[in-house]
Amino acid sequence: MRAPLYEGKAKRLFETEDPNVLRVEYKDEATAFNGEKHDVMEGKAKLNNELSALFFREIEESGIPVHFQEKISETEQLVTKTEIIPLEVVVRNRVTGSLEKRTGLEEGTIINPAIVEFYYKDDALGDPLLNEDHIRLLGAATTEELVEMKRLALLVNNVLTSHLEAAGLLLIDFKLEFGRLGNDGEVIVADEISPDTCRFWDAQTHEKLDKDVYRLGTGKLQDAYEQVRARIGG
Repeated sequence: MRAPLYEGKAKRLFETEDPNVLRVEYKDEATAFNGEKHDVMEGKAKLNNELSALFFREIEESGIPVHFQEKISETEQLVTKTEIIPLEVVVRNRVTGSLEKRTGLEEGTIINPAIVEFYYKDDALGDPLLNEDHIRLLGAATTEELVEMKRLALLVNNVLTSHLEAAGLLLIDFKLEFGRLGNDGEVIVADEISPDTCRFWDAQTHEKLDKDVYRLGTGKLQDAYEQVRARIGG
């Protein structure tokens, strides 16, 4: 069997016969706190694959360029190969998590307009929060790419927020990654969009229905992800 081109905490990437296409295989593994907490959770790969495919289709139909091509099995999908930009782009609609700690604001405080943050993808450094000057110093992205990533991230936020509100869910915050495509370096949405990378709350009760269930030990991760899947349909 072909060895993975890359293996991360939640998925593996494999080359295919087409040099421009990769196969993504999701894993039944849950991690938190940069891998310090780790468990195997049956069914997680299927749910993340299904939800990520659904969200990618939703934003692509709105005209946003994505690397997703198609879901090919319960736990696998095909994606366009890109040069991943080493930044995590976080969009925040409400205060929670690290933003709550940094600002002292009450959890759940509405942020309008949404905040966009950039984090450097480096486990050894703890994925630090960067400003645009830091990013230019590191050579991680150009000024033009930063502008485009922020523009696309806010468009994704608009699409997903509307879709989730109709299902009685609040999109609290989410993380995106971007890749450069082809010789012209077009910036497109890459990686995944799932409860691993988003925070979802019930709109009425504010029950957490995402990876925070695992981080905080407040319930079963599979049950939370299943509830998101059942609500958004598709």
